[in-house]
Amino acid sequence: MRELGVVLPPVFTPAANYRGCVRDGGLAWVSGHGPVDGETAICGKVGAEVSLERAHRAARMAGLSILATLQAELGDLERIERVVKVFGMVNCAPGFNRPPAVINGCSELLVDLFGGEAGGHARSAVGVAELPFDWAVEIELVARIR
Repeated sequence: MRELGVVLPPVFTPAANYRGCVRDGGLAWVSGHGPVDGETAICGKVGAEVSLERAHRAARMAGLSILATLQAELGDLERIERVVKVFGMVNCAPGFNRPPAVINGCSELLVDLFGGEAGGHARSAVGVAELPFDWAVEIELVARIR
C-alpha cells in the first residue's frame, strides 16, 4: 500500500444496528460502505450532479473505507487471501446506464493492492434510485481470510 501511496481513512461507524464486518468461518462479510474518508463524502446522482469520473473516484473511496474496516477487524490486511465478491450500487440519475464503469474504481483498487489473482473478484454493479445519505455509491465486499 505504501508503494502505491494508499492511505486508509478512519473506520466508518455503522449508522444503525449492524456491524461493519462479520467473520464467518474463513470469510469476512463487509457491510455497505459509502464514499466517505472521514472529512468528505461524495453525494448526489451519478449522471446528473456527479460525473462518471467523480463517481469512479467515489467507488475508490468506498473501497478504501472497506479496507479500513477490514484492517480494524483483522489487524492486518495481509490476512486477506482473496477478494471473493464485490457488490456495488450506484445512485443513478434517470438514463445513466454505466454502473460497471463507476464500480471499476473499487475493483481497480483491489487488483492494484492484492494482485490479479487475489484481488480479482466476482462482481455486481447496479443502478439504484436512492442510497443512504445521498451517497453516490455504496459497496459491499466478501473476502476469504487466512
